[in-house]
Amino acid sequence: MRLLLLILSMLALPAQARSIIDSAGRSVDIPEEVNTVFAAGPPASILVYIMKPEALTGWPRALRPEERDYIAEPYRDIPETGRLTGRGGEANLERVLEIQPDLIIDFGSVRDTYIDLANRVQDQTGIPYILIDGRFENTPDALRLIGEALGVPERGEALAADVETTFGRIDTILDDIPEDVRPRVYLARGPEGLETGMKGSINTEIIERAGGRNVADDGGATRGLVQASMEQVIVANPDTIVTWDPNFYGKVFDDPLWQSIDAVRDGHVYLSPTAPFGWIDRPPSLNRMMGLIWMAGLLYPDKWNGTLREDTRAFYELYYHVDLSDDELERLLEWAEGRPPM
Repeated sequence: MRLLLLILSMLALPAQARSIIDSAGRSVDIPEEVNTVFAAGPPASILVYIMKPEALTGWPRALRPEERDYIAEPYRDIPETGRLTGRGGEANLERVLEIQPDLIIDFGSVRDTYIDLANRVQDQTGIPYILIDGRFENTPDALRLIGEALGVPERGEALAADVETTFGRIDTILDDIPEDVRPRVYLARGPEGLETGMKGSINTEIIERAGGRNVADDGGATRGLVQASMEQVIVANPDTIVTWDPNFYGKVFDDPLWQSIDAVRDGHVYLSPTAPFGWIDRPPSLNRMMGLIWMAGLLYPDKWNGTLREDTRAFYELYYHVDLSDDELERLLEWAEGRPPM
């Protein structure tokens, strides 16, 4: 096995290379031209697809039927490759070497665990492996970095500037709204709605960036996903609830326990679209920019300049390379308006 890996890694070595500094501060030699990329996980696959779709060698998970219309046709049937990082990482090095990409990209955490994995895979395969910081506030830098790595710096700069414009629009809105009067938001995950993300978690970044106050806040003692109790949600009493789970959405208004909460009583429970990728998280990649736009419009409808239909159509064309038909747009927005598509 080691001999096979050595032989294949020698075949994978680029003839010419240039150096790039990734988000972990690693200097990585990559080919002068990067034409094929192996995405280490779902967040990276979205980032590569958005930036240079023809370079993506496969989806970590094959597209589901309801997702296909929202991906450009040439990339709907590229193979399933598995993933190198995260839960359920099942891609092995032989599979990576079989594909022989010019570059491996991971998008997300740049903690030591991921640095060690990148170094190990790079050493064993001879394929350069770069890490890109996936923190939401780092999005413009991430776009510029991947644009440089993939040889499309103009697109990287254009998308980074678009993100900065969106951030700026939200900042302008929030400048006039004190923290203590901003909407109190709860993220309801799962069919019971009791899984949520604590303030500062990757799962709730867009809620907080859009100017919502995450009610799952213990002062920073806990991060990430947690299981809440119904009593905790009732005490928190959010005025806005967002979810991506149609099962939870379908029953929340008829549940006596949830009916006591302001958001439910006032009809401020919103269902996020998930095609081709989730607007809130699932996975936490550039798809969250659409969720940020949606969330800003939900929380500050009188201040956000734009309509959901216009914003969605423009985003999907610029980022996802698809010009949505009226029917495709309507089916997508049925989610955001509380009518899951059949």
